[in-house]
Amino acid sequence: MKQKIVVKVSMHDKKSRSKALKIAVSLSGVESAAITGQRKDQVEVVGDGTDAAELIRLLRKKVAHAELVSVTEAKTELPKFEAVNPQPLPMPVWYSPAPPPYTCQTHCPSHDPFCNIM
Repeated sequence: MKQKIVVKVSMHDKKSRSKALKIAVSLSGVESAAITGQRKDQVEVVGDGTDAAELIRLLRKKVAHAELVSVTEAKTELPKFEAVNPQPLPMPVWYSPAPPPYTCQTHCPSHDPFCNIM
């Protein structure tokens, strides 16, 4: 079962945010990690079998104070495609190649200049 873990971390600069993301993606089972929140002070981790306690322990040890905000089931929504106005596809039109041009030589072996075949 995929779960989404949100942890609030005291991060004040880009270096600590980068460090927190590296720690989050280093855990086993993590599929994605992102910095969220209005103040960019939350780490959101989505994964299968990810240990929230281990994530908090590592963040506290290597970055700053961290507290668990929520652990919920991750919802994976597949995009739904619906036809707005389904119409049948037009039938393909097949054209036959043009017939070869007829000349007097084709029909008259003598090549009479007054041949009126055409």
